[in-house]
Amino acid sequence: MPRIKKLFQLKYFSSLFEIMRKTSRKLPYLRLKFSHGIPAPTQFKFLKSSSFTDEVSNQTLVFHLEGALLKAYSLFPYFMLVAFEAGGLFRALILLLLYPLVWLLGHELGLKVMVFVSFVGIKKEKFRAGTAILPKFFLEDVGVVGFDMVMKYKTKVAVTSMPRIMVECFLGDYLGIHVVIGKELKEFHGYFLGLMEENMDPATMCINNIGLGCFRNSRYQKIFSRCKEIYLVTEAEKKKWPVLPRKKSLKPLIFHDGRLAFRPTPLNTLSMFIWLPFGFLLHITRIMVFISLPFKVSGPLLAFSGMINTVSNSNAESSGEGKKRGMLYVCNHRTLLDPIYLTIVMMKSVSAVTYSVSRFSEVISPIKTVRLTRDRKTDEETMKKMLSKGDLVVCPEGTTCREPYLLRFSPLFAEITDDIVPVAIKLQVSLFYGSTASGQKCLDSAFHLTNPNPTCLIMILNKLPGWQTHNAGGKSKFEVANYVQRQIATALGFECTNLTRKDKYAILAGNDGIV
Repeated sequence: MPRIKKLFQLKYFSSLFEIMRKTSRKLPYLRLKFSHGIPAPTQFKFLKSSSFTDEVSNQTLVFHLEGALLKAYSLFPYFMLVAFEAGGLFRALILLLLYPLVWLLGHELGLKVMVFVSFVGIKKEKFRAGTAILPKFFLEDVGVVGFDMVMKYKTKVAVTSMPRIMVECFLGDYLGIHVVIGKELKEFHGYFLGLMEENMDPATMCINNIGLGCFRNSRYQKIFSRCKEIYLVTEAEKKKWPVLPRKKSLKPLIFHDGRLAFRPTPLNTLSMFIWLPFGFLLHITRIMVFISLPFKVSGPLLAFSGMINTVSNSNAESSGEGKKRGMLYVCNHRTLLDPIYLTIVMMKSVSAVTYSVSRFSEVISPIKTVRLTRDRKTDEETMKKMLSKGDLVVCPEGTTCREPYLLRFSPLFAEITDDIVPVAIKLQVSLFYGSTASGQKCLDSAFHLTNPNPTCLIMILNKLPGWQTHNAGGKSKFEVANYVQRQIATALGFECTNLTRKDKYAILAGNDGIV
């Protein structure tokens, strides 16, 4: 047995000597630091990041992503996200049915099964789950203690069991870690074969590295054996870690795609599949209520079906009735059904203009919906014509945003009329998102209405004062647009940004977002 010089403090292990016996065979360079004054081996604790010195921080850290950063033990949710979002419902069902086999086979063989089912036949060029979907779920699983330890080191190397294509965007964009050692996926004529090949470059390692991982993860012993010291954490200790606050990541998560709004653990995924038949019938029922019944009747029926709508009306002059032109309601954009929600709570029909809507959604819409062309003169004439006939709803962000941020408002609405009422909308769903950047937009309303209890909070704010308008008040159209954006952001507690629709679609779908 090699000489053990130090013993780091560990917790929740029944036998210290058994640990020393096992780890000394697998990790010959493991250093442990004995902690004096502890009454029994079961009282050993994990060494906290606050005890790191500057001398240690300047060295290279090699850490295991799943063992050192992520709190969850199972990788199943991440592969389920790939299977569902990139492969579809049937592939996700197959992966769920194979979960007992995955569990029985253990980590190595089980991982290969999940990789094969999730990736086989997926076109590499169209695979965007690693950039558009998975980062959100990874961020929600990062433990703040592990994050603080990793960030103390100037040079960091991440090691992962998952295919590198799943994690490299998350590590690079949100944690600033650009050296990732993982497995590449084999491909044939641009399609994934569902098989992995090792891609670990020993040249990135050096003998004097510091290692960070979990005691159960001995799969990377060849890399960790090059480290002069290894910090280890137990699963029991990781469960106590708080989740990393969003503000501590290198950049905020503003955009993400995908339909699943929940973490697809085996139990959660099973619940989703059990709910789907009932959700489909509920979605059909809600659409029929929308289309066929007057708003005074459909509102209570929709509430009875589980749709929760809450309204806060601060506007004393909330209608354009009796005037030559209608009122322009300017909303932030959370889902395709935003104008319909506003119609229900106001108990009157309003028209809506939108930049991207499928023909199917236009047909089934209970209110008049007109598609804008993105040509300024044409869209201005269209909106003026609709305002002359009644109230109009517009979402100047031009696309939806799920996180608590507002995209830049297009100033076109400010030139059309001075009768502007800002409307703040906050939406919450439990199963599916009713918006997508790369999926089928004709299914947006179907996914949203399949949720058991979609909740919508609508705040109708005060009408813009005359001095704050473009025509009567002399403000520039940009000043008016920014003012309305700030009013809505303040009401919701959101943050304003200068990002646009093009920024969103470039990140999530690799295009300019024109439908």
